[in-house]
Amino acid sequence: MLPHTFCVDKSAVAAAFSRAADSYDAVAGFQRRCGEKILSQLNNLSGLKVLDAGCGTGVFSREFRRAGAHVISLDLAEGMLEKSRILDSAEQYLLADIEHIPLPDHSVDLCFSNLAIQWCGSLGSALAEMSRVVKPGGKVAFSTLAQGSLTELAQAWQQVDGQTHVNQFLAFDTIKRACEPFSHDLQLTHETEFYPDVITLMKSLKGIGATHIHQGRNSGLTSRGRFAQLARVYPQQAEGLPLSYQLVIGVLHCE
Repeated sequence: MLPHTFCVDKSAVAAAFSRAADSYDAVAGFQRRCGEKILSQLNNLSGLKVLDAGCGTGVFSREFRRAGAHVISLDLAEGMLEKSRILDSAEQYLLADIEHIPLPDHSVDLCFSNLAIQWCGSLGSALAEMSRVVKPGGKVAFSTLAQGSLTELAQAWQQVDGQTHVNQFLAFDTIKRACEPFSHDLQLTHETEFYPDVITLMKSLKGIGATHIHQGRNSGLTSRGRFAQLARVYPQQAEGLPLSYQLVIGVLHCE
């Protein structure tokens, strides 16, 4: 297996995010802030043809439309794509995988992907496929998570039952290597969210569909007894229970 690949059950990922479609926006504050960081790297969107790859409920598809772009919303999860459609987020909707985008070469000016490619089996193939559909002179702008994300939660679960119950994320150096075939800019920032209690923290992850594990669903994560055990060992700070993310923002310059 290549260093930037995972064994991912795509149907299970799609089902998890479809179930989360109705609750997603209420708990996706971190996701919105990440998308805004990508947008800060972009300008002059009016008149562009934009692919929102992993559109979710279409929050940023609608941002692009308001800026005057023609938008194609793509998502693996049928429930998410339907929510995006109901909210009139785009001109076109594609139920598809970022690793297999059903568009011709050089057909969009910008491919935007916010916190979606960590669910791909191969980062390299996802980057190559997004770049393929972008015209020369266009960009792929993305965010993803790197190794060191969700460490507080992983360490707390480790104390409870000896398992981490969180997904693995690629090391930043591995992400950099996957970007090497392209002219690119990358930045890594450490972000921390705070929650009042363990149940709120876990509900926020479930609400965005992120409780699905690459290798399969873990059992027993929602029992109150296990939450009580988790709460006893989870680190506390003055602001609340911390949950850390190693956030990667990348821009590929297509030639």
